[in-house]
Amino acid sequence: MEQDAKDTVLVVEDDPTLLETLEYNLNRQGYRVVTAADGVAALERARQERPDLVVLDIMLPRIDGFEVCRTLRKEMSVPILMLTARDDEIDKVVGLEVGADDYMTKPFSMRELMARVKALLRRVRLIREEITVAAQPESERMMFGDLTLDLSRGEVRLGDRPIPLKPKEYDLLVFLASNRGMVLSRDLILERVWGWDFAGGTRTVDVHVRWMREKIEADPAQPTRIVTVRGIGYRFEG
Repeated sequence: MEQDAKDTVLVVEDDPTLLETLEYNLNRQGYRVVTAADGVAALERARQERPDLVVLDIMLPRIDGFEVCRTLRKEMSVPILMLTARDDEIDKVVGLEVGADDYMTKPFSMRELMARVKALLRRVRLIREEITVAAQPESERMMFGDLTLDLSRGEVRLGDRPIPLKPKEYDLLVFLASNRGMVLSRDLILERVWGWDFAGGTRTVDVHVRWMREKIEADPAQPTRIVTVRGIGYRFEG
């Protein structure tokens, strides 16, 4: 067993053979596995079990994986690994836009999937540990003018207004704010926020920065908080 305390993984897959194979392999790695075969059941199980990670197929009966992912993102912070039978760039882009943390195309190596699951869970634990350390009484809030990051609550506010951020947007903002004034390359940001083994490219960083600017900048077209450093990456000014 690789886990000291069992993490719960929700596997959502309508192919019974693949579902059984995923369940078997995840159990062998020491995870507690719960399953669902359609989108409606997936949401019900997620709400009941509050899993530590979701492996989510895109093509599902009743509600597709995109809608399941979008709904879960509104209700809970859980890493989501999406699966698809199509090697289609638009699937990947849409998956990331609705909040997926990682993405694999069928057929895939079971060994690689297990590595991705482990990496996602490890990254979540590290981020939670970093936030816990940062959220001491003297530093539980990071304030930049009217922008406030409440690390103890995992919340962001602009003035008195709460700003809804996807989990990865929040992680990215915390990382940028923790390195205020420093020029951070896209590769470094990708490694520290998504992990060195993330399969996506640096465009993922640009997409998430654009989304954040739309939420925290007075004029997203002329950003003053998250500044682009041409040819390198970004610098957080606060």
